[in-house]
Amino acid sequence: HLPNGEGLANAFPPLAKSDYLNKNVDKAIDIVLRGLSGEITVNGQKYNSQMPAQVLSDQEVASVLTFIYNSWGNNGTEFTEEQVRAKR
Repeated sequence: HLPNGEGLANAFPPLAKSDYLNKNVDKAIDIVLRGLSGEITVNGQKYNSQMPAQVLSDQEVASVLTFIYNSWGNNGTEFTEEQVRAKR
C-alpha cells in the first residue's frame, strides 16, 4: 500500500482516507486475519486483487490496525488485543 498509504492504482487499494476501511472497522480485523480476494471499491475505484491472511499475534494485529486508522486521514479508531481475539 506504499509508505504513504495511497496504494497503487489497479493493484493495491489506498489505506489513506479509505472509505472502505472507515465504514466497517470489524471488517478490517477480518481482512488481516483471513485475507481478502475479489472485487472491492475503495474511494470510488475498483480493485480486484488478493491480500493473503497475515500471521500476526492478536496484539500485533491491533497495533497495525491502530496505526492505519490513526494515520493518513482515517477515523482514529483504536483497536485492542481483546477485539482481535474475539474475531479470531
